[in-house]
Amino acid sequence: MRAAPAVLTALTALSAYYVYSPLPSTMSEPWKLMLLDATFRCAQDLSNLVHYFGLSHHLRVLNFVSNYFDKLDPVSSEHLKVTDTVFDGVEVRIFEPTKGFNKKLKKAIVYIHGGGWALGSARTRSYDSLCRKISEDVNAVVVSVEYRLVPDVHFPEQLNDAFAAAKYFLRPEVLAEYSVDPSRIAVSGDSAGGNLAAAVCQQLAGDSSVKTKVKLQAFIYPVLQVLDFNTPSYQQNKDMPILSRFVMIKFWLDYLNGSHSFAHSMLINNHTSLDLSETVTLRELLDWNSLLPPSLKKNYKPVLQSRGTHKIISEVPALLDLRASPLIAKKVSLQLLPKTYILTCEHDVLRDDGTMYAKRLEEAGVDVTHDHYEDGFHGCMLFATWPTYFSVGARTRDGYVKWLNENL
Repeated sequence: MRAAPAVLTALTALSAYYVYSPLPSTMSEPWKLMLLDATFRCAQDLSNLVHYFGLSHHLRVLNFVSNYFDKLDPVSSEHLKVTDTVFDGVEVRIFEPTKGFNKKLKKAIVYIHGGGWALGSARTRSYDSLCRKISEDVNAVVVSVEYRLVPDVHFPEQLNDAFAAAKYFLRPEVLAEYSVDPSRIAVSGDSAGGNLAAAVCQQLAGDSSVKTKVKLQAFIYPVLQVLDFNTPSYQQNKDMPILSRFVMIKFWLDYLNGSHSFAHSMLINNHTSLDLSETVTLRELLDWNSLLPPSLKKNYKPVLQSRGTHKIISEVPALLDLRASPLIAKKVSLQLLPKTYILTCEHDVLRDDGTMYAKRLEEAGVDVTHDHYEDGFHGCMLFATWPTYFSVGARTRDGYVKWLNENL
């Protein structure tokens, strides 16, 4: 019995060590975020343990742990019809408002979920809830894309799935089936889904066979480039909860089917060093010294290696593919894109990706709305309902829905 207090003290100290991490005072509800992040890290540690013993791929385990109790059947309500179907071989979940239309054509949004190209689902509670909210509040048909995930497929298959589903939906006969107005369609996504949504919009804009053009594109804390992991936001937020810099690099390597042994070299930009001529021109397209305002650059300095690791580019050539990094598209391609909404969060490694894309689009003549949340963190929009409610989650979601309402 005498050992009990010591054991309890040790367990308490261990729990505090595992849960506690110093966070900026400007971040929304930091203690709640610490607990949420600790839960995520527990799931990651469990998946890594299973992977270590060779029982399954860690991402497959993590997806199972995350989604097993969270996936929902397509349940309709009084004012919303929800169905699962297939568009050109790609599974989608469709949300159709049933009130107040009569014979009037509807607005529509193609939504692509996030999760590092490896996690998440259109059928999970978080995305089902978000798409219900969008569909009901915007009074629009929402097509939520269930693209295939790592490790079953790698780049560019996730993009191919998202593009195929979007292109199929834009066919006149399909739009007519869902009573959709072809002049009022948006493509949207968050995080890795924002990456796919941006690439899909670029491909749709440049595809002459697509006669129906997208009216809007909307990106929520999107990941848009794999060339510089030392932008000010990557340096400032390298150890932030939910998505650290190192975790983002591993997501990229898994997506592009590269070895995790390259991760530490990529941390210091060895994959885009000055002696790699093929990367120099691309790096110029995301020169954050010219694309970011002083308030975000702060006192951070660019990390440019004179000599790097050539093996990375040779073994992972997709690192230079603009379909993976929509931010490096040329101006002539950006000029074809529609009116845009971009949401970024201060405490997010991806903050500068979205900010730079907003600037490049504006320079190309695109009408851009950029909403920035000083107390926001990566993924916060999904935490807008109990039991993982954050005020910034509700505010980001409501601001995004408001913009869609006013512009679609």
